[in-house]
Amino acid sequence: MTEQPRTRQDLYDRIRQTSKDEFILDEMIRLGFWAANGEIPNDPADEIRRRGEIQRELDTLRAENRRLYDEEALKKAAVKLRMAESRRMQQETKERRERERQARAAAWSAQQEREIGYLGEGVSAGLNFTESDLDRLQQHRLPILHTAADLAIAMGITIGQLRFLAFSRRVATISHYVRFEIPKKTGGVRQISAPLPRLKQAQQWILDNILEQIVLHPAAHGFRRGRSIVTNAQRHVGAAVVINLDLENFFPSISYHRVKGIFRSLGYSEAIATILGLICTEPEVTAVELDGKTYYIAQTERHLPQGAPSSPALTNLLCRRLDRRLDRMASNRGYTYTRYADDLTFSTTDSDKLREIGNILQGTHGIVTHEGLTLHPAKTRVLRQSQQQEVTGVIVNEKLNVDRAALRRFRATLYQIEKDGLAGKQWGQGADLLQSIVGFANYVAMVNPTKGREFLAIVHRIQNKYAKRRR
Repeated sequence: MTEQPRTRQDLYDRIRQTSKDEFILDEMIRLGFWAANGEIPNDPADEIRRRGEIQRELDTLRAENRRLYDEEALKKAAVKLRMAESRRMQQETKERRERERQARAAAWSAQQEREIGYLGEGVSAGLNFTESDLDRLQQHRLPILHTAADLAIAMGITIGQLRFLAFSRRVATISHYVRFEIPKKTGGVRQISAPLPRLKQAQQWILDNILEQIVLHPAAHGFRRGRSIVTNAQRHVGAAVVINLDLENFFPSISYHRVKGIFRSLGYSEAIATILGLICTEPEVTAVELDGKTYYIAQTERHLPQGAPSSPALTNLLCRRLDRRLDRMASNRGYTYTRYADDLTFSTTDSDKLREIGNILQGTHGIVTHEGLTLHPAKTRVLRQSQQQEVTGVIVNEKLNVDRAALRRFRATLYQIEKDGLAGKQWGQGADLLQSIVGFANYVAMVNPTKGREFLAIVHRIQNKYAKRRR
């Protein structure tokens, strides 16, 4: 027997679950106004119940029909499914791309640790060519280097550190050099670019292991072990005529491409020559302050910096052919030729060869120009026996000597120092007077040992007297 509805809501729920007629029938049976199901033959209640079942089936069919034939609802459902599928696929794509990006980043990081593929605009084209000429390297007894990794290992640094030292930028926030000026003896100033310790160490390795292993022409006396301004001047003592010429803007005129070419000529691969060339060169830069930060802007192409330990040796290597050609030209005309850095000197002891002076000057100009260098127009001097003949600051008329006027001034300066003290005294361009007089005394001793010993004794007395007071 169906229970009586307890609330109005129970009543409504019962009617919705069946039908109004069925509910009334059930209530009449419950209250005893109608016989229970099956007690009356051909009971009209059966028809009521059957009609209710049919109505419910019809309602279900109608609802399904509305659902199936509601086009807008179907479209919305389809769009919803497509959107959900699209979001799923987008998420999968995003995750896949992130995995690929991470894989590429890991591969790139690993590659960066193994090799160098880019060092700046305009200098990176040859970094993929890593085959060096073994025969030529062995002939010169040079380190066998093919790749950036080989060079980094040889230098005892990482690939990252090597890339940092060699990278070429037109605008940079760091500089590998300290730049300053020093006065020239002949007037004006000389621009010096002193490398910072890490770059200097790399340049020193190149000098010790590569540059100093190459045999130079005997005429070269500058920046060579066992050679000096004295050995350079010695070749011209007692000459009938001495011809001095200077190369103009010597270091700045030697470009990165020429330096790279030197390393290529020694047998190194494009990759190694590129890196070595970049380490050994730098552009002139201007420092600009912007928003509290300093930017270094390149003003010129890369060239040899004056102040790097590798630069002088590179000039000697670059001038090997120049020295051969000038030496051959001088020898054919009865002259002796030497070079100390950018100073070219020719001399002859044969008075009959004085008529060759014009040919020497003309031939030198042609050879120097063909080698891509320039003679300084204001520094050509032709010194005959009747004049004071000087070679790289050393007098060579009869024997090696220092300029007499300079010696008299130096003697007078030492006398004044011993008499009155250091105050108000000056020698040369140096700021430290004691260091300046020690340096000049040693220079005199190198050129003229007899006079040098006399000056060194005086300088030592001055040092003993005044050096203690500084402590």
